[in-house]
Amino acid sequence: MPKQNFLTPPQVRTTRLPAWFKVKPTTQEKYLKIRRLARELNLHTVCEEAHCPNIWECWNAGTATFMILGEICTRSCGFCAVKLGQPGPIDLDEPMHVAEAVAKLGLKYAVVTSVNRDELTDGGAEIFAETIYRIRERSPNCTIEVLIPDFQGKKVSLDLVLAARPDLISHNIETVPSLYRRVRPQARYERSLKILEWSKKTGFRTKTGLMLGLGESKAELQAVMTDLVEIDCDILTLGQYLQPTAQHLPVEDFISPEVFQHLKGLGENMGLAHVESGPLVRSSYHAAEQVSALALIQISSSK
Repeated sequence: MPKQNFLTPPQVRTTRLPAWFKVKPTTQEKYLKIRRLARELNLHTVCEEAHCPNIWECWNAGTATFMILGEICTRSCGFCAVKLGQPGPIDLDEPMHVAEAVAKLGLKYAVVTSVNRDELTDGGAEIFAETIYRIRERSPNCTIEVLIPDFQGKKVSLDLVLAARPDLISHNIETVPSLYRRVRPQARYERSLKILEWSKKTGFRTKTGLMLGLGESKAELQAVMTDLVEIDCDILTLGQYLQPTAQHLPVEDFISPEVFQHLKGLGENMGLAHVESGPLVRSSYHAAEQVSALALIQISSSK
């Protein structure tokens, strides 16, 4: 008998988007500037590659998440719209181009992520580090968040990134352990926890995210939150999974905004410093505001 999701009863399961997902596409000046810069500098953004529903809001606000190490991923995650295949050679000019885009856009907060490059010995860690260094050179006052892969659990690769001193280390757990084989077949839940734990113990602020609506239970979500509290993870994002194409995993449940708010309270009451929770929330959605909220919490708790 299949497991019943606590979030919504089975009879409301549907492939149609609920009303709270209605987003009106608008292309203002900043949106067009980001798109033009990305084309000119041969850059990729996770906003486009992952079909993010917030692209118009974020780009119109002058924020974007840069995706380095190309546009082809070596992993076959069941939820992700990024292309799967054999990646091309590393573009050694990519860090410089990202830094140029950050400077030209005048960003005060930059998010850098990547595809998985499991065929590389360091998983692309050196390019991550070089990108951080280049952004620092061009935009010394810019806050840098890196949303990193698990580097196949190689601490030496993680240490390369940490040595470049980003302001926030983000790594997404994505789902509960029981769904990993179906959702993230080449990943390991414990390995992802270790990446966050190592980063925190080295003195960095940490962040992770989960998608909801894939069939997880309340008990499983609470267990993940407990694990995150135990490793002192600072920020958790919770958002609705949306099926990017018919070839990807189906949506099991659409979670209501009220349930997302309940989960925010649950996580923060359990000890997580800040939980960003809502149907349209993605790891980099309102990223600067998440860190600002965290800073205020830390200042208040230190008094």
